[in-house]
Amino acid sequence: MDFLNLSHVLTPAFLSALFAIILIDLALAGDNAIVIGLAARQVPPEMQKKVLLWGSIAAVAVRAIFTLFVVWLLKIPGFLLGGGVVLLWIAYKLVKPQAEKSDGHTLAADVSMRQAVQTIVIADTAMGIENVLAIGGAAHGDMLLVVIGLLISVPIIMFGSQLVLKLVDRFPHIVTLGGAILAWTAVTMMMGEPMVKAWLVNNSWVKFPAYALGLALVIAPVMWRTLSAKKKVT
Repeated sequence: MDFLNLSHVLTPAFLSALFAIILIDLALAGDNAIVIGLAARQVPPEMQKKVLLWGSIAAVAVRAIFTLFVVWLLKIPGFLLGGGVVLLWIAYKLVKPQAEKSDGHTLAADVSMRQAVQTIVIADTAMGIENVLAIGGAAHGDMLLVVIGLLISVPIIMFGSQLVLKLVDRFPHIVTLGGAILAWTAVTMMMGEPMVKAWLVNNSWVKFPAYALGLALVIAPVMWRTLSAKKKVT
């Protein structure tokens, strides 16, 4: 019943852990916000608020589920490695140029929104374990702090995804930057896989090429398409 015992909430240990969790949320919730914001840009403007809302709810729900099953999930061989590969693929998909959307087609808009939310859920599933581990480590087993961490992440993700969407509308090149951040996160996840981590102890030189390759897989195709489009115009 430690969860219901609130006598420790004003202790220095509790407050310092809470401060650490807030910083973790600000850092890690940014990845979720980027995914949601980039996914929302792919649907018609009238559907974007719904994608932001449902995407934020999905991100928090995934975190909550992972909090309950984190110990079991970490026992699955290759879980972090597979999650990193999936996130890398999603980063590539999210930076692709938008296809032209037909006006006034309600069914197409609904399908686009569903696909956008599905993309967010898959990406959040890939990234969720990292978020949960960070918050769980800072909480030192205190479930009250874990719950507070989840609650704090809600406004951060919702506000952050709205900010990303607005910045993308104003500065389209931010899409590539967002993809690069997700690619970096994906490679970091893959390196966090226990069997990969153990191998890297004696092969640390691989880290730089791995990050470079991950970034290239996402950014290079975008730059190639941009250059090709400019050549066609000229």
